[in-house]
Amino acid sequence: MSDLFWLTDVQIARPKPFFPRSHGKPRVDVKRVLSGIIFINRSGLRWRDAPSAHGPHKTFYSRWKRWSEKDIFARMMAGLAALHGEKNTVMIPSH
Repeated sequence: MSDLFWLTDVQIARPKPFFPRSHGKPRVDVKRVLSGIIFINRSGLRWRDAPSAHGPHKTFYSRWKRWSEKDIFARMMAGLAALHGEKNTVMIPSH
């Protein structure tokens, strides 16, 4: 399991202000879910092929889908870029 991607506590603290607030039932561990989403996107795997250490694949797929539809990831990337002085362009390398 050492080859799995995991965000550190410092890394998860930076985008935390951009996460939507939980309503009602407490959320599944955001660090685990976001690490799973990043792992899938980096490796190119299907959601169902995700390692079980990141939790059920349906959990982070549904989180990815909901947050994508609400532009959470786009606002998160723009906000994180703005913290470093970038206001016009957000680029993510695809290699």
